[in-house]
Amino acid sequence: MSKNGIVASSHPLATMAGVRVLMQGGNAFDAAVATSAAINVVEPMTNGIGGDMFSLNYVAESQKVTALNGSGRAPLKATLKYFQAHSHTTMPQHGALTVTVPGTVDGWATLLDAHGTLSLAEVLQPAIELASEGFPVSEMMARGWQRAIDNTRDFPNTSKTFAPNGHAPRAGEMFCNSNFAKTLKRIAHEGRDAFYLGEIAEKIARAVQAHDGLLTKEDLAAHTSTWDDAISTDFCGYQVYECPPNGQGIAALLAMNIVKQFDVQAMQHLSADYLHVLIEAMKLAFADAREYVADPRLSDVPINELLSDEYSRQQAAKVDMRHAAQEILPGDPFPRVDTEYHSVIDRWGNACSFICSLYQSGYFGCGIVPDDLGFAIQNRGALFSLDPNHRNVIAPGKRPYHTIIPAMALPDLAGLQDPRGLPYRVISFGVMGGFMQPQGHLQVMTNLAAFNLNAQESLDAPRFQVTNGANVMIEPGVSESVRDELSARGHAVQVTNWWNGTFGRGQVVAIDADSGAILAGSEPRSDGCAIGF
Repeated sequence: MSKNGIVASSHPLATMAGVRVLMQGGNAFDAAVATSAAINVVEPMTNGIGGDMFSLNYVAESQKVTALNGSGRAPLKATLKYFQAHSHTTMPQHGALTVTVPGTVDGWATLLDAHGTLSLAEVLQPAIELASEGFPVSEMMARGWQRAIDNTRDFPNTSKTFAPNGHAPRAGEMFCNSNFAKTLKRIAHEGRDAFYLGEIAEKIARAVQAHDGLLTKEDLAAHTSTWDDAISTDFCGYQVYECPPNGQGIAALLAMNIVKQFDVQAMQHLSADYLHVLIEAMKLAFADAREYVADPRLSDVPINELLSDEYSRQQAAKVDMRHAAQEILPGDPFPRVDTEYHSVIDRWGNACSFICSLYQSGYFGCGIVPDDLGFAIQNRGALFSLDPNHRNVIAPGKRPYHTIIPAMALPDLAGLQDPRGLPYRVISFGVMGGFMQPQGHLQVMTNLAAFNLNAQESLDAPRFQVTNGANVMIEPGVSESVRDELSARGHAVQVTNWWNGTFGRGQVVAIDADSGAILAGSEPRSDGCAIGF
């Protein structure tokens, strides 16, 4: 808890980078970019300026939430005909053909231009120091780092950059990335154009093309971030916000819309009924996300229809309280007549819910590291479809289905006669981890809003994760009797070990409604750390 500001991220050194910027007088948006840049250094297999970002931004003065889409687009040469001509029936999952334009650097600059108070050079300084002076690698990062190196032996420059001694750094070993420090310095002093228009862009395109990829300098030069209207739904007294598609945040809202058709607050927390409702709601939501989430600028994405009250009731009616659905098809919402996350709140009440990623950390994204730049490139294009009839089919200049999603919640003033009864006036939260993310949003928000768990308790509580069909993974904090009851209803329950990273890595930062104090919780399933001053 703090009164002047809090940063919560998945790594203590990144958290401290954000706190340092807050203490220098920066605001939440300055600190969010500083934290993101530092995460690029200390978690290079999960994040980097070769990836994408999204943010939800609450400006206290206007009391408005905006959504920033910093995701990149497919290369102009990435046509469906190209993949068909090269005998691809499904999208490759790694390698040069999965590369889309990296959007993070432009996202940083766009966010700071709109809401920041410090320069790009000032907010990147902590990350530059970490990269040039080195940092000790944590136990969790060391394990993931080694897996990623093992998976990218076909990319010599990746090993040269991230395993210069022939192996990934061990836990506690110091790691310096002088090339990345030079890259960040160049961006700090020359701005976002240094990344998209100059030598850096040339090296990125050359590296991708050397592995038979399609990305060009022209693709990088054409990139821009976009401001969107956030999408939202009311849930247990709060208005919960997500970024619109091409992100999968709508899956969390779809699930919440189903859950609120049931009186979950009257159920026992972590009971069989409670978990059954959330699991079935999440399965229905994912079926729709897989069908409908795509780039709305190039595809028909029925956002309003999917989030309508009528459709929510229609979907909730599909939930059988005694039996788990074994297979769920997408619904029909048309009327008839489906990484790293950090959160910051500053002393002025501004909030930034920020997420960025290379996508698959086990491969350093696509696996490619350009010469002398010190960062890997994402494989976001792996989430395109090659089905010509699917909304998410690959096309030149199109954004793919995106897994990374920040979230935010404010009191639902329209739906409450007395919003002072709610414990928080702002909640900035997220749970990273591929397709676990909307599931984490649903569970954490339900913990906070329906069961009044505090920020840390909402993250500590055991989680489930639906995978496919009736399969569901559950952490051992759910009692054996409840697991047995779920199995009896047809759920294929798999019990995992505690604090398994597959259940996501989340952060919660909120403002106490009565005192105005800022409080936070950070994920026990990672190196998470929340610090205030």
